[in-house]
Amino acid sequence: MIKYKKMFSVFAAAAVLLTAACKKEESNGPATVPSTPSITAKSPAANASNVSLNKVISVTFSEAMDASTINTTNFTLKQGTLNISGIVAYEGTTATFKPTALLTAGTTYSVLITTNIKSSQGIAIAAENSWTFSTGTNATGLTPVNLGSADNYVILAKTAINNSPTSTITGDLGLSPAATSYITGFSITNATGYATSAQVTGKLYAADMVSPTPINLTTAVNDMITAYNDAAGRTSPDFSQLGAGNIGSKTLTEGLYKWTNTVTAPTNLIISGSSTDVWIFQIAGNLSVSSNVKITLSGGAQAKNIFWQVAGTVTIGTGAQFKGVILSQTGVTLRTGASLSGRALAQTAVILDKNVVTQP
Repeated sequence: MIKYKKMFSVFAAAAVLLTAACKKEESNGPATVPSTPSITAKSPAANASNVSLNKVISVTFSEAMDASTINTTNFTLKQGTLNISGIVAYEGTTATFKPTALLTAGTTYSVLITTNIKSSQGIAIAAENSWTFSTGTNATGLTPVNLGSADNYVILAKTAINNSPTSTITGDLGLSPAATSYITGFSITNATGYATSAQVTGKLYAADMVSPTPINLTTAVNDMITAYNDAAGRTSPDFSQLGAGNIGSKTLTEGLYKWTNTVTAPTNLIISGSSTDVWIFQIAGNLSVSSNVKITLSGGAQAKNIFWQVAGTVTIGTGAQFKGVILSQTGVTLRTGASLSGRALAQTAVILDKNVVTQP
């Protein structure tokens, strides 16, 4: 009998411990298993040809990585068996390899990412990743989009420029073929061939003003359309469908990006590169930037070299901070308090609401 009582006591104690463990598991939730990082984008793409001789190789990961594991041992560039000297850097979720000298024209190179690269959780990428690309003869990469005389305006539109006061605009505004009456919310003062506003450090122009304003605006609008077509017509993208259209939390290195859908930026992002690097974003749908999202320029990147070619509408959310030249086939809307360092060039209307807009 004593033996059975002892066995019952042991079982009872075990049950208590098991119950406590279950309750702890319920309160804390199931243990989170760290994910295995993967490569979501790379530039140049596998088997890319005619790559510029000053190309910076970049790799974007699916999550934050351990920067100490991203070095010239685990991220290498080779010409045959010869290691190419370069500088490896990591920012956001993107690693870059910048060769210390120009690449050789008409040559095949190979990139290797080893499994010694790990996530911030200490998890290695699933497998080594290697690919090749070949160079062309051009020493430079993308050339900037030529804005022509559209570059004379920080805001240029065809149908309307509507503003909910008070905005602060640095640069000239242009509207054509619509008339001055379609520039609203600026309390403008008319002059000969232009108008002024306390909200604008610059001048306002419309198609119904005296010569030579109408012809200047017609030329500028035509140049805007030419620039849009130039940006849309660039071929051989370095990145295609990056993030399935979600660019939030990414570090975007120089190059040509292409999406066949809408692009969203629900969280902050970084555009990283030198002062001479160029970014062209080809977007077949809309571009939507969420409220308070901040685009940060890093490494000397300049807003004047960033071109957002958007077939649909562009919406910059409340309080967001946007960088670059917007080339919209339709309209551009800046929500309350949003800022733009760049240009808004729209083939319909530009809508403002207490914004700060500064030409690059």
